[in-house]
Amino acid sequence: MDPVSGKQTDGFADTDWFTPVTVGTDNHDGDFTAWRSEFPSEDYDTGYSPSLNITDHDVRYALGPQADEIMAHAGVDVEELIRLVNAETTVLPVIPDEVSSGPRPLTVEDEPAPGLITAVRRWKASFLKATIAAVLVSLVGGGAAAIAMNNSVTVDVDGQARQINTYADTVGEVLEEEGINIGEHDSLSPSPTAEIGDDGKIVLQRGRQLHLTVDGEKRDAWVRATTLGEALKQANAPVAGAWISAGNDAHVPLEGMAVEIKTAKAITLFDGGNAPAPITTNAVTVQELLDELKLTLGPEDAITPGGDLKITSGAEVRISRTGVTVVNLTEPVAPPVQKIDDPEMDKGKETIVDPGAPGERIATYRITQKNGKEVKREEIGAKETIAPKPKIVKVGTKKPPVPVIPDGQVWDRLAHCESTGNWAINTGNGYYGGLQFNKSTWDAYGGSQYAAYPHQATREQQIAIATKLRDARGGYSAWPHCASKLGLPR
Repeated sequence: MDPVSGKQTDGFADTDWFTPVTVGTDNHDGDFTAWRSEFPSEDYDTGYSPSLNITDHDVRYALGPQADEIMAHAGVDVEELIRLVNAETTVLPVIPDEVSSGPRPLTVEDEPAPGLITAVRRWKASFLKATIAAVLVSLVGGGAAAIAMNNSVTVDVDGQARQINTYADTVGEVLEEEGINIGEHDSLSPSPTAEIGDDGKIVLQRGRQLHLTVDGEKRDAWVRATTLGEALKQANAPVAGAWISAGNDAHVPLEGMAVEIKTAKAITLFDGGNAPAPITTNAVTVQELLDELKLTLGPEDAITPGGDLKITSGAEVRISRTGVTVVNLTEPVAPPVQKIDDPEMDKGKETIVDPGAPGERIATYRITQKNGKEVKREEIGAKETIAPKPKIVKVGTKKPPVPVIPDGQVWDRLAHCESTGNWAINTGNGYYGGLQFNKSTWDAYGGSQYAAYPHQATREQQIAIATKLRDARGGYSAWPHCASKLGLPR
């Protein structure tokens, strides 16, 4: 190789290694330019060896997994390819100042300093792959070399897979070539630093934010699904039996999506006088429940709890129905009673002379019902249509004879013990008069001929009934305490 011109002279046709070789009539300037653009000079690849020489490892690393196949296609082995690359390369890596000075010159056999290792690796990462590409272009032509060094990689983004051809070595480089950025909430497999070879696959799942409103409560969740159904599963959203504002197959865009969920709730509805009804509803509030069931409230109706209160599972909703109706009813009219005094009939007795006949009227009522039961009835008008015929009753006015009291002193003593001698006393305990009769006994022994109640009768009348009671029982046992106290026979 001419050190000045850079032309190869030993066994090969004169070749300018800085210019793509022309094979036949094809010009590969465009091929080389495309190849060169694939290897940006600022890359730093630690996969290359730290040696100042180009090694077997460096060549194989640059060519990738199909290194042997590529070299066989070009008709060279590793040593020959290294020689051609060395012939192509006339610019050595720049040696940092801190390692370039010293007591003696630095040789290849010396252990390179750390700064020099960095410079060598940066140089190999920047130029070696491009130089090898240029050599292969000169040997087999641009198209064949491109096919040989190209990797076919599947890139799957959110389930959409496509195959690309790339010269990149890592997942991150492939994504950078494709203009794909990784977000904070994205999932990537393999990792960006992982090496990628022919037939490799990269799976990227984009993060999407769900803005959830569950029964009126808002919360956000990050998911990596493209359909709403799968996204809600990832967000652990309560979807069983729920109403959801969009279908499961709805697309979740990359910028996120707002979703409303109304969960299923088991409640019991008490509607007026109807039997309690178990209901499953997606309503969030009581008012939504009324709307869902198409229930309306009258002006006098009431609902518990209030319409704006949220419903939870197990709740009881009670509707108090108050209805007011106006009705016309046909009613009988009782005959009026016409009484005629009869001095020949004992006082307290009555005799019906003519039963009369009921009349008829139409009455208008305002009726109030609550939960199916009438709670108020108000008459607001009436009209008599048939006049009733009066009922005629004879009433006795003849006073009963004054009873003869042969032992009045005994009864006076007994009355004094029972009621302190007050013949008109009504204590309110069910016993009346001086001798403390109860109503049933008074009536049973004929007291009603004198008065309705014992305390309304005279002393003599009370003693007369007491005498009948004593004689019927054979003594004063009806008054056990006082009879014993007074020494009266029982």
